[in-house]
Amino acid sequence: MLIGQVTHFTLLCLLTVALSFVAEAFRPANYAAVAAFSNAENLTRSYSLNRLAMNLGWGLGIPVAGFLASVNYHLLFWVEGFAYLAIGVFILFFLPAAEGRRKEAPIARPDGHSFSPWKDIFLLRFLGIVTLYTTCFLLMFRLVPVYWKEELHIGEARIGLLLGLNGIIIALFEMVLVSYWESRRTHLYYIIAGAVLTALGYTALVVPLSSALTMATLAVVLLTIGEMLAFPFINTVIMGRAQDHNRGKYAGAYALSWSVAQIAGPGGGALVIEQWGYGALWITLALLCLLCALTFRILPEKT
Repeated sequence: MLIGQVTHFTLLCLLTVALSFVAEAFRPANYAAVAAFSNAENLTRSYSLNRLAMNLGWGLGIPVAGFLASVNYHLLFWVEGFAYLAIGVFILFFLPAAEGRRKEAPIARPDGHSFSPWKDIFLLRFLGIVTLYTTCFLLMFRLVPVYWKEELHIGEARIGLLLGLNGIIIALFEMVLVSYWESRRTHLYYIIAGAVLTALGYTALVVPLSSALTMATLAVVLLTIGEMLAFPFINTVIMGRAQDHNRGKYAGAYALSWSVAQIAGPGGGALVIEQWGYGALWITLALLCLLCALTFRILPEKT
């Protein structure tokens, strides 16, 4: 609410940084809460349900924000502020108290390490690959729409529909598919498959087809299926290694990988475009995703 009233640029920057601290605090807490209120049998489906909620939020939030902005930009900040207050009240009064749930006793790791995620060697290797994969994937929402507009001359309305297709596919199919997949193969199998499909999605951006819109639609479908395969199982692998007393630390480590990806991806991708063009970026991203698939494949067994 306060940011909506500020007009001084320096103060706006300071408040944005402060807001980012508290806004991003939600992400690791959210990951930890999903794990806390799930069990080993339904953990992957729980994360898939959480992603469904987030995609519904994106799908509903963007048109509502557009309507509010068309009426008065200040409404965006007031409505957002009151929404967060309402969410806080809902959590306080309707979410079961975590203290009342069963607590697991800490289990000593066989390698003798402490319970810090930063001393979990498998996790560090896994997160390194996940960070690279997430860096590549996020450019779907950052630079791909710019490419569609500047190079393929697709209009803003159609770009909005293409990006909305991502959320629609996830909302309609992810929960059903994850429920079908999870008991049939290992988690790493689906993560590897997701990375390969993401590579194919970026490759589709440079494969000449009958029309630019067909090319863009194929890319969105492949990237979305890759996302549905990879991210629910990435969540499960990371949070499945945590225990009650350090779940927030593991969630924080995963959230950090997203933050690194959001910083490195757009900047690095823009530099590649500036030097060598869009085509070079899409091929580079495809090769990096294949590298991620390979490194996931040869990753040592969990220790």
